[in-house]
Amino acid sequence: MATAGGNVRRVLLLKVTLPSADPAYVRSVVQATAPFYGLLGGTSMRLLRNVDDPAQFIQEIVYETPEALEMSRQRIASDLRIQSFLQAWRQVLGGAVQLEVWEDLTEEG
Repeated sequence: MATAGGNVRRVLLLKVTLPSADPAYVRSVVQATAPFYGLLGGTSMRLLRNVDDPAQFIQEIVYETPEALEMSRQRIASDLRIQSFLQAWRQVLGGAVQLEVWEDLTEEG
């Protein structure tokens, strides 16, 4: 859905499984990467942990981008900033990172 000013709001999910990760450590890594969210037009961020499998984490970043320049899967895959961010996640946390972009249908346009 488009917001005021011709922007679209998206939810970026970074999913990672870290069998031996301390939640406080994961939280500190996420906080250290907060400046990156601004590059995406980030408006909010959350870190979630799976209650049934505490080794699974999801970082949720809500961002806005101009509708004409919306980040497609191909653009994300080729964007060097995003690739650098994902590489940092992999190096620091030692896990494979999945990236998904979602649209929030509960919002009213």
